[in-house]
Amino acid sequence: MFFKTKTIVPEAHRGLLFKNEQLTAVLPAGLHYYGNWKKDHRIQLINTSQTLKEGVAEDILVLADLHPATFAEHLYTWATGEHEVGLVYQNGVLKDLKAPAQRGAYWRNQRSIEVRTLDISGDFKLPKALASQLLAAKEQPLRSAVGAALVAAPIPDGHSGFLEVDGEQCEMLTSGTHVWWQFNHSIKVTQLDCRLQNMEVNGQEILTKDRVGLRINLSAMWQIVDPQQVKVTLADHKDYLYRELQLALRAVVSTQTLDELLADKNLLNQTIQQTVAEKAAAYGIDLKTVGARDIVLPGEMKAILAQVVEAEKKAEASLIRRREETHETRSLHNTAKVMEGNPVLLRLKELDVLEKIAARISTLNVYGGLDGVMNDLVKLTDKPKAA
Repeated sequence: MFFKTKTIVPEAHRGLLFKNEQLTAVLPAGLHYYGNWKKDHRIQLINTSQTLKEGVAEDILVLADLHPATFAEHLYTWATGEHEVGLVYQNGVLKDLKAPAQRGAYWRNQRSIEVRTLDISGDFKLPKALASQLLAAKEQPLRSAVGAALVAAPIPDGHSGFLEVDGEQCEMLTSGTHVWWQFNHSIKVTQLDCRLQNMEVNGQEILTKDRVGLRINLSAMWQIVDPQQVKVTLADHKDYLYRELQLALRAVVSTQTLDELLADKNLLNQTIQQTVAEKAAAYGIDLKTVGARDIVLPGEMKAILAQVVEAEKKAEASLIRRREETHETRSLHNTAKVMEGNPVLLRLKELDVLEKIAARISTLNVYGGLDGVMNDLVKLTDKPKAA
């Protein structure tokens, strides 16, 4: 009697039917019967619900290579060349990326899957629309694939970027976001800030020409005007500019005395700027301004200078007082000469003085009438008599 074995392949599954360990059929979801009276058949169930995420196992791919006709209606196979990238779409929506020189397959189900290949042999920079789409990806595994497949370099406004591919500089980049496939290449992007910048050279201990130790803080405003020249000729442009300012400051201060430095600090600034600006311009850097913010003296020198300033101010004050005294003396001398031959003017002056004195007393006693007031019979007191 011939017996048949019944088996059920669940939904979202496939059944691989083997006879004597040889593949005979791929069974879709549903109820199936097969003869197994010798017990030489077996079925391997495969869950295909996660095919987009997991793909098809390597052992199944081997069987598909051996039995292409058997798997034709069940598998969607794909392959990328050495200079091709695979874009995986499900129902027309980009879901995953595949690296060059890869192969694989997906189980066919109710959702259509397609792998579109993109040649990156000539230009491995992504089109702007595709780059924006990939960088904005939120779902896995696309986000993970993007992180492994792309190199993104955002260049801010006021900056210049430089693209190096396999150790060779290829192009200069303008502001914006640039994205490349990193397959088959080593990609590096560097940036230079071309905005106006400030540099501080702080705490420089320097001896003046007259052997006075100073600590000077220098400030400079500068800007990169030729990024290509800076990139090619200088390993570290900030370190170069710092050293040049430092050396110029030491050279200028060592040729001037303390009095010369304190008398005209602008001369120090101008000399340093002229010295460094010419050198920096040859490397694409424009030195805008240089200024000595602080000139710090040692403690004992501060005390000496304070004494000098105090003595100078005292001398100035003494000179001013002498000038005022001389002026007053000359004025009195001139007044006396005018009054010498004019009794009426002299009398008016006396009355003016008398008026000023009378304004400051509380009680005025007059004897002898107006003649006593006009002559010497005036008695002035500052307290009233008791009644």
